[in-house]
Amino acid sequence: MRVVIQRVSQASVEINQHIKSKIGVGLLILLGIEHDDTYEDIEWLCGKIARLRIFGDEDGAMNLSVLDVNGDIIVVSQFTLHASTKKGNRPSFIKAARPEVATPLYQQFIATLQKELGKSIQTGEFGADMKVALINDGPVTILIDSKNKE
Repeated sequence: MRVVIQRVSQASVEINQHIKSKIGVGLLILLGIEHDDTYEDIEWLCGKIARLRIFGDEDGAMNLSVLDVNGDIIVVSQFTLHASTKKGNRPSFIKAARPEVATPLYQQFIATLQKELGKSIQTGEFGADMKVALINDGPVTILIDSKNKE
């Protein structure tokens, strides 16, 4: 399971010219699910995301988490995070989970993250053509892969 975490001052998701989700200060999370991901990956990632200290404190040092700043979160599914560009110029998405595997894991990820935060989070729509807008604050962008816990 891979996530791209972007610290934002605002973000939104539009589907068919309709705003589905919109937040102010918080995190925009792009979530890629592999066919062999499990609920253990979800639990580890959600705990890491909730406590990741990437917001500035009163001295401007990154010492605060999204919990500390009472920030909001949007989670957007993005199978292209598992693109392989090893051969040729056309990406392969063979490692990305099929919808029948990915959908329940995506829903569990959302539920687990809401539990970690103690509040609702915003989402995109699984499988939809979405327009994602954001103002990346910093910019701060972090990639985490549950199979490569660095």
